[in-house]
Amino acid sequence: MGEHDLILGLGPTLVGNRTIIVQLLLVLGIVGIVSWLFVKRGAKQLAVRRLLIIAFAVFAVLTVLFPGMLSRVANLVGVGRGADLLLYATVLVLLGFLALQEARTKNAEKRTTYLARRLSLDEAEQPAEYRRRVLGPPDDA
Repeated sequence: MGEHDLILGLGPTLVGNRTIIVQLLLVLGIVGIVSWLFVKRGAKQLAVRRLLIIAFAVFAVLTVLFPGMLSRVANLVGVGRGADLLLYATVLVLLGFLALQEARTKNAEKRTTYLARRLSLDEAEQPAEYRRRVLGPPDDA
């Protein structure tokens, strides 16, 4: 029995079963989210973005299945614990996502403004028609 099993007073099989259940739920959650991203984005999504999503999903599954590996990677790069490395990576991904969303929002606002202006110009009354409507027909007719 491992040290944690003795401390918790649980047998190795009970802790092992709980670990497998948690790992299975986490992996299913990751696969579900990645699948939703592919379906939600459709064919318009760039290949690079899809590759990044797949790489992130593989990384996430590996860290769930082999948590000790994340700690070893953290030690290699000079971070104390795997959880700290995961937190730092999550913050970077979140900030990148926020920057991307900000850029998309600004782009969408520019497109909306352009379309509203274009629609206003297209639907505007022509000057000659306006003069006729306001002033009536010309007197020299």
